[in-house]
Amino acid sequence: MMQNVHLAPENNEDDLYSGYNDYNPMFDTKDLENDVAFQQAARTSHGRRPPSKATLPSSMGRPMTGNIQDGVSRPMTAVQAAGYTKAAVRGSSFDPLGQARGPASPLEKKTSDSSEEKMRQLEKKVNELVEESCVANSCGDLKSALEKAKEAGRQERELLRQREQIAPPESINLDLTYTVLLNLASQYVANEMYAEALTTYQVIVKNKMFSSGGILKVNMGNIYLKQRNYSKAIKFYRMALDQITSSHKQMRIKIMENIGVAFIKTGQYFDAISSFEEIMSISPNLKAGFNLILCYFAIGNGEQMKKAFKNLIEVPLEVDYEDKYILLNDDLHTNLLIEAIKNDSLSQIIRERKLLAEEYIMTAAKLIAPAIETSFAVGYDWCVDVVKASHYVELANDLEINKATTYLRQHNFNQALETLKMFEKKDSRVKSAAATNLSFLYYLGNELEQATNYADLAVNSDRYNPAALTNKGNTVFANGDCEKAAEFYKEALRNDSLCTEALYNLGLAYKKLNRIDEALDCFLKLHAILPNSAQVLYQLASIYQIMEDPNQAIEWLLQLISVVPTDPHVLSKLGNLYDTEGDKSQAFHYYCESYRYFPSNIEVIEWLGAYYIDTQFCEKAIEYFERAALILPTQVKWQLMVASCYRRSGNYQKALEKYKVIHRKFPENVECLRFLVRLCTDMGLKEVQEYITKLKKAEKLKEIREQRIKSGRDGSARGRKEGSGDSGGTKGERLSAKLKALPATSEPYESSNSKEIDASYADPLGPQPERPKTAARKRTEEDDFADEELGEDLLPE
Repeated sequence: MMQNVHLAPENNEDDLYSGYNDYNPMFDTKDLENDVAFQQAARTSHGRRPPSKATLPSSMGRPMTGNIQDGVSRPMTAVQAAGYTKAAVRGSSFDPLGQARGPASPLEKKTSDSSEEKMRQLEKKVNELVEESCVANSCGDLKSALEKAKEAGRQERELLRQREQIAPPESINLDLTYTVLLNLASQYVANEMYAEALTTYQVIVKNKMFSSGGILKVNMGNIYLKQRNYSKAIKFYRMALDQITSSHKQMRIKIMENIGVAFIKTGQYFDAISSFEEIMSISPNLKAGFNLILCYFAIGNGEQMKKAFKNLIEVPLEVDYEDKYILLNDDLHTNLLIEAIKNDSLSQIIRERKLLAEEYIMTAAKLIAPAIETSFAVGYDWCVDVVKASHYVELANDLEINKATTYLRQHNFNQALETLKMFEKKDSRVKSAAATNLSFLYYLGNELEQATNYADLAVNSDRYNPAALTNKGNTVFANGDCEKAAEFYKEALRNDSLCTEALYNLGLAYKKLNRIDEALDCFLKLHAILPNSAQVLYQLASIYQIMEDPNQAIEWLLQLISVVPTDPHVLSKLGNLYDTEGDKSQAFHYYCESYRYFPSNIEVIEWLGAYYIDTQFCEKAIEYFERAALILPTQVKWQLMVASCYRRSGNYQKALEKYKVIHRKFPENVECLRFLVRLCTDMGLKEVQEYITKLKKAEKLKEIREQRIKSGRDGSARGRKEGSGDSGGTKGERLSAKLKALPATSEPYESSNSKEIDASYADPLGPQPERPKTAARKRTEEDDFADEELGEDLLPE
């Protein structure tokens, strides 16, 4: 304890600084070269030490007080504040964490050349390719999706080869192989490469290692169904059905539906009935019930049709049939909530289910009504009674209106009118629908007074019914008040902006009123809605022709012949426009096309004959003028043209024979006799004197006839001035005036100025009467004349 205690010296002669240079021998560096342990340590760890930045200032290795080391002065004391240095005084910033040195260098990426890592990366790439293929398919890029699926298959096979070389077969990723093959087969199907798809599916199905491969036989059955190989489709559907357990109830139902559809396609209705009846007994649905009705209809079993129709109506929709969204006047909060949920996604699904059920029931009723009873009227009555006893009470009125339209298809207009008149005392919606159809019928029959009355009834029952407003506008248009008709059409468009009949008729009204710019605007809007409507395209061409813009008229007519390429009247009109513009070659082309489709148009024949005469090909013109002579044998003009063509081509003998034939048929024709005299004189024939005598007599008779006509005209003019004002004329005169008001045969879409504007597309046989479009009710709501087709919904999902 006392060994470290030193007593003060007794005399002052001792050195006060003795012992200052003493140090611990362990810090002695002189003998380090001979120190074996130190040299061994230096050889093993010295190379990895960072180099020293400063030499030791003392033998102890301790920096001197106040020394500058690494650019920073060592503090004079061992205690200092964190981050404080003398260098801070000289301008350095406060940086206790050393952030001024910048970010650390990034870690080097670990590289591994092991086979396991390579296979892991290759597997990741295969998954990415499969995902990219699915995304491309969803975007509609089917070709790219197939290429990526093929590339995924190649990469997966490469992965399989590498894994088999270094690992046992149990380590193979079967899920990845299944995914790649299934995606490849799906992409083949999407690209309609059915043979390749079947081959790929066979690879999956035959591999026993894929536990769920059997279910893919459904997909193979679908492919065979698309290829119309119905026997194989049924075979694979049944094989898939055997491999699917009863726990997958919906899947089994869908497969049985497809089996039933395939049996219908092959005409095996009894086998189809067995499939659909089994579905209706296990899990009834609308599609199976409807197809069952079709099968019974095909075999003509009326009683079973009735039973199946009742089952169809009783199919549960799992929706509320009562209207839950009735607004309550006294509860504002509840009303706001009802308005918010009235059009949400759930409400839309419910409405779609109801509409689908109503469509199936309506179609089935219209199909079986004529077949279940002795007459279709009794059959409709039975269907109406069954519907009234179900949740679809409102469909009964629609079935009654369908009954009326069926009478119309049978041309039994009286029964149709009586059926529709039954709705005059019904509620406003049904009354408006029936009155609209009644107005339509009377309008077609030109009974404008009755059409007006029922149009008024339809509008008063439902002011927001666009069809009723359109028919009301038609009756006003027919009475000549185009301004008022336009107002009704505009009101119909305000209620339904997509009412094409109202928009078309509004354009006709503006055209009749000579408001060409507004009419053009209407038809351009209609063209955006109905881009392939021949009527709209023709009206646009007609308007541009009125505006004296033949280039635009030609453009619209060119679009029109792309829709109706065989319409001869459109082709002749196009030829006429090109002829007006001076383009004879294009005019000749379209006139020839018009003649090819309708070789009885006299104006086309005349133009073609004149064209060949102008181009000095009189022999070819003979063909056209002979056809004209066949069409109009009582007109001497065409036969004279034939003889003239013979004369112009230098065949005088043929010309003389033709003139003689014409003279025998028309002995008083002066032109024929003149040419006979000229030809006989030029050819030196003896008959020349005979024809000269006949010519003089014919000329004298012609003068007498002209004088009589002239005196008759003068007398009639004096009679009109002095007469009592009986402007009606005789029956023959009225008939003559009526015939003159008929449209010319060269204008298939519009009539002369004395009649209304055309609103219907004419067939190649001639122009149609011009009147605005009527607004008969649509098929699903207003029951127009659309026919139902058997088997329309017989496609598998």
